[in-house]
Amino acid sequence: MMANYKSVFDIIGPIMIGPSSSHTAGAVAIGRAANKVFNGLPQKIVVHYYESFAQTHKGHGTDYAIISGILGFAPDDSRVPNAIKIAESKGIKIKFIEETVDSPINHPNTAIIELENTDKQIKLAGCSIGGGTIEIREIQLDGFSIKPKGPLPIVLVKGQSSDNEIAEKSLKKLAQIYQTNKYGTSDQQQIFEYDLSRRLRSNDIAELSDKLPELIYL
Repeated sequence: MMANYKSVFDIIGPIMIGPSSSHTAGAVAIGRAANKVFNGLPQKIVVHYYESFAQTHKGHGTDYAIISGILGFAPDDSRVPNAIKIAESKGIKIKFIEETVDSPINHPNTAIIELENTDKQIKLAGCSIGGGTIEIREIQLDGFSIKPKGPLPIVLVKGQSSDNEIAEKSLKKLAQIYQTNKYGTSDQQQIFEYDLSRRLRSNDIAELSDKLPELIYL
């Protein structure tokens, strides 16, 4: 089972933009997931579209939806339709690529997002599976390839074993952890993935983030 949002409303709220829940609302959610992983504005955005996304992204508003998510806009923000122009006005370079091969994550509505600046780069592979629901099937971060095994929500913690202990203790108080994955063997560079039974409240997320500044909550 791959990581998925039960609904796009879990991540963007009750308002849906655009003509298609799969190609527009789902695209916002994929972009916002990338925004959370990158944690800042990139200098360069490359979006690879596959199959159905490659064929229809322009007509369904997928382009501005993904960029608005990357910029961190709420779906009902009046700036959403102008997200591409806004990003470019900030000096962000944007490129959309219509791939002609099958989706590498085996879904017709696939977008693979690459974000980078002078300090970091990430890659996130997501797909929109209908009704605004998305799946995150791979995240490349800090040299690691993270492939979530369970449904979202998940928490990623970057750091050492001591950070793992803090996260595990805190998360057990907030939600059942049904799976934990560790990436990396060095104490100096590790990423821990926690698959949770339910979404966390905003104040719980804030409390966790105070303890673990490099925490990523999806």
